Amino acid sequence: MSMKSRGGAVEHLGTRNVIQKKWALFLCLGSFCAGMFFTNRMWSMPEYKDVSRTSNEVERINLNSEDCNLNLVLKPNSNYSDVEVSNTQNVIKKLGNSETVESTPKRRYFMVIGINTAFSSRKRRDSVRATWMPRAEERKKLEEEKGIIIRFVIGHSSTSGGILDRAIKAEETLHNDFMRLNHVEGYLELSAKTKAYFSTAVALWDADFYVKVDDDVHVNLATLGLTLARHRMKPLVYIGCMKSGPVLAQKGVKYHEPEYWKFGEVGNKYFRHATGQLYAISRDLATYISINQDVLHKYANEDVSLGSWFIGLDVEHVDDRRLCCGTPPDCEWKAQAGNICVASFDWRCSGVCRSVERMKEVHQRCGEEESALWGATF
Repeated sequence: MSMKSRGGAVEHLGTRNVIQKKWALFLCLGSFCAGMFFTNRMWSMPEYKDVSRTSNEVERINLNSEDCNLNLVLKPNSNYSDVEVSNTQNVIKKLGNSETVESTPKRRYFMVIGINTAFSSRKRRDSVRATWMPRAEERKKLEEEKGIIIRFVIGHSSTSGGILDRAIKAEETLHNDFMRLNHVEGYLELSAKTKAYFSTAVALWDADFYVKVDDDVHVNLATLGLTLARHRMKPLVYIGCMKSGPVLAQKGVKYHEPEYWKFGEVGNKYFRHATGQLYAISRDLATYISINQDVLHKYANEDVSLGSWFIGLDVEHVDDRRLCCGTPPDCEWKAQAGNICVASFDWRCSGVCRSVERMKEVHQRCGEEESALWGATF
């Protein structure tokens, strides 16, 4: 082959290479444009197809959960009702810093005292009103100046709006000292009533302590306050007269425990728990009961149930025998020795025997000075 022909071949090949490069560049540009088109389609379609929410729904679901370290996972096309969002907000308020959620935080009280009572106990309530429980304006002053709330605690009858409920309503109009619970009254429902009491009290008042006392027990309010104040810095504290009674397996006897088999062999005793006449728990424990009330087990005896709810928690049990003194002369001797009792009752009656007739006597002989409550600093 001559040099001329070889030169022509080289020139022809060079022209072909230039054409191929132009086509390659054109194809690259076309592929890029097509990729951009389909990419925009892929990103924009789910925004309208899979997740369809109004601005109000997004605003409700977008809860501030920094303080609780809560992560909300949203599923496409889920329906979030106002009730569900409200429940979530309530959990955040209880477990996190409530001040970051509520624009106007509640006042912190010192203690809430719930006096457990029944429909048939009108005379008992009157005996308490006439002795250790301040009435009317004095009770309001006690709330404002000392941060102490006192209420009789009662639910409703099985017949809504019946004669029993109407009687309580009339008494409430007269004295304004009841806390009504969403609970049907009944002796076998005392454990459920206890859960309802703490849940309701926590919702109504933010306090350091929540106290439960029976309506046939005498209480010295100043001494109770000073006793609880010593444990004010403890977040998980359970204060009362701790006991460990026998688990009664025999049917038909008082305090029979149908679930006796859970406590081991027949004849075993319960775990330590506060006697039910009077006990106090801290704010965090009351809140724990409120949050978990639907899953807390109820035993036959109310005081046993309460003690069981704290097993497995890092709770400090405080056994203070001044919360279970006897009636005169026991509490009288102790008062004369300078060791004033917090509460007095008779063990054989699980309260002050014949309390309607004897409460005034117990108050006169074992009660603290009238000025003690107003002069005390909690």
